[in-house]
Amino acid sequence: MAYQALYRVWRPQKFADVVGQEHVTKTLQNALLQQKTTHAYLFSGPRGTGKTSAAKILAKAVNCEHAPTGEPCNECAVCRGITDGTIPDVIEIDAASNTGVDDIRDIRDKVKYAPSVVKYKVYIIDEVHMLSIGAFNALLKTLEEPPKHVIFILATTEPHKIPLTIVSRCQRFDFKRITSRDILKRLIYIAGQTGIEYDEQAMNIIAHAAEGGMRDALSLLDQAVSFSDGKVRVEDALTVTGSISQNDFTQLARAIQKKDVGKCLDIVDALLQQGKDASRLVEDFILYFRDMLLYKTAPQMEEAVEKVYIDEEIKEISRELSTDEIYHYIDILNKTQQDMRFSNMVRIYLEVAFIKLCEEKKPAPAENDLVQKLAAKVHELEKEIQALKQNGLSPREDEEARPARQAPKKIPRASKGFKVQVGRIHDILREATKQDLQLIKGHWNDMIETLNSRQMRSQAALLNEAEPVAASPNAFVIKFKYEIHCQMAMENQKFLHAITAVLSELTGTAYQAAGVPENEWNMIRENYIHHRKEETEEEKMPDDPVVSEAIKLVGSELIEIKD
Repeated sequence: MAYQALYRVWRPQKFADVVGQEHVTKTLQNALLQQKTTHAYLFSGPRGTGKTSAAKILAKAVNCEHAPTGEPCNECAVCRGITDGTIPDVIEIDAASNTGVDDIRDIRDKVKYAPSVVKYKVYIIDEVHMLSIGAFNALLKTLEEPPKHVIFILATTEPHKIPLTIVSRCQRFDFKRITSRDILKRLIYIAGQTGIEYDEQAMNIIAHAAEGGMRDALSLLDQAVSFSDGKVRVEDALTVTGSISQNDFTQLARAIQKKDVGKCLDIVDALLQQGKDASRLVEDFILYFRDMLLYKTAPQMEEAVEKVYIDEEIKEISRELSTDEIYHYIDILNKTQQDMRFSNMVRIYLEVAFIKLCEEKKPAPAENDLVQKLAAKVHELEKEIQALKQNGLSPREDEEARPARQAPKKIPRASKGFKVQVGRIHDILREATKQDLQLIKGHWNDMIETLNSRQMRSQAALLNEAEPVAASPNAFVIKFKYEIHCQMAMENQKFLHAITAVLSELTGTAYQAAGVPENEWNMIRENYIHHRKEETEEEKMPDDPVVSEAIKLVGSELIEIKD
């Protein structure tokens, strides 16, 4: 028999073999044991993460002769038949090549027939997102209420292309990308079982290059085994995957640290001459610094490091580089990666990036400058206190003993504070009605949304922490949380015209706005109420010269007038 690829030989045959998808396999196993399997499943996720394999395992588990069981036995005639593909009741359909309505109608016609060999007829439809709209519609009713002996399992890498009417009729399981660490464990296990000799670092390179897909990892391992001379070495893994060795990255990091532009460009040129991809070089170098930063800031999380193999040289470089420098390197490389995506001259961007990395000065941390300034100020104050003690004066006594001519300098204000139009606000309050205020409040959020929709976001932003507090038939008062916001709004004619125009559209009235900061509103309101109360009392007082004179002497509160 011809040689079989590793990913076919080591395809999972039970849930325990499905790597990195415990959240899916545990749920399915519990459903099998409790006999709560449903009529339709949707498995979605990236390629090579075990969707179709899990579907076949589920088909075996529900039909196993030892059911109910959490794992198929893989020994009974049913399990072996499903594995070999000889059981006619487990049907695998490739939706990429069977996209039409007729194909689905054929399924719909045959689904009503009972299975001939096993308990459940299982339809596994792979790449289901490739079906046409007509095919989905033909599948819809059957998928919702199939016969009791039928289970549908749909698998897809692009779930967003599936109609929601289909998704809502299935139990959905999202398969995630497999971590490099889980892939590495599986590769080492398979290599041990098949007698493949390897370097652990080579396996790590293959696991990272697989980008979360177990099938891709096994294919790369297959290639590396064929390329090697009996043992999979680091050089073999780098050649097969197109990756760059950690030694090259370490040399680049050393050259950048020493500001050696020439050596940097020589290393980059040599890598490109070997056929390495420029975009992949930048991406891997970002991951190199990411892992170095992670090791430097959180050494206890060494297991989260993916790209870098922690050795003494990496530890030494991480000690010599500051976190600010690493942040800066990552920023430059990330910007270069973005620029390279939209250019046909990626090599130029790559070389410019490494020149920048070498010539960039070490960023001075702002915290150190602040600490130095504070230390100098403290030292100066200590000297002054010491001088005062020598003269026998306390700081307060010295303050009182200073001659009057040494008056403290006035600190000039940057700008005048906002002057509230108190008279105008009083006028509004005098004519204020509850109906006008409720009308404006009811359309307040609509006004902000309208301003945003008309590209007036700066005007709308001024109203985020403002609210109407009083309104008359033609004007209203806006209370702002901060005085600066109130000043910015009331001095902005564009803002005032905008809110008047929008409120006019929403309410039918062209209300004029008057602003007041929150810290002044309560005082203005209380003064107005007190003033109105006095006016009302004066209006009620009789026009009697004796009473008027008494009020002047003792106040209106202590006088009781009787006829």
